[in-house]
Amino acid sequence: MNRSEAYSLLTEYTKKEGLIKHALAVESAMKLYANKFNEDEESWGIVGLLHDFDYEKYPDAENHPFKGAEILREKGVSEKWINAILGHAGYSGVKRESMMAKTLFAVDEITGFIVAVALVRPSKKLADVAVKSVKKKMKDRAFAAAVNRDDIQNGAEELGIPLDEHISNVLDAMKNIADQLGL
Repeated sequence: MNRSEAYSLLTEYTKKEGLIKHALAVESAMKLYANKFNEDEESWGIVGLLHDFDYEKYPDAENHPFKGAEILREKGVSEKWINAILGHAGYSGVKRESMMAKTLFAVDEITGFIVAVALVRPSKKLADVAVKSVKKKMKDRAFAAAVNRDDIQNGAEELGIPLDEHISNVLDAMKNIADQLGL
């Protein structure tokens, strides 16, 4: 599956603009890390783009990301990609063994959190978000309460990257597509 086919699949199942923007943010972060780890940027990006493609239609833990995995298998998508997508959901029971899987888990929650931080800035721009402000907001459990801080911390640890550096990496990746994200 190439990027164009992946984007078509995403938009076939996902209509909400916020979920599409989340997929684009995760794609961007995955591509940044693929470059850092000398991996294939396009395949890592596609996995980021598709990780939640089934979420709008199947938002419950009983179905997501399992229905998506079934659909991807029917389309002949690599099991490596499917395992990474399954592994991003901690409840799936699928271990994150590849760097692709660990990276997807690590970037998923933090992208959403960074968006939340940007949206409370007066400018609502990623350019005005700093690592320090992200970390400060992480301490405020009432802020973006649905975001799992443990997943953010554990994701950085699984990658073997200090949290500050991880936040900086993901923030930089998202700043590269700020216009697409409306931020």
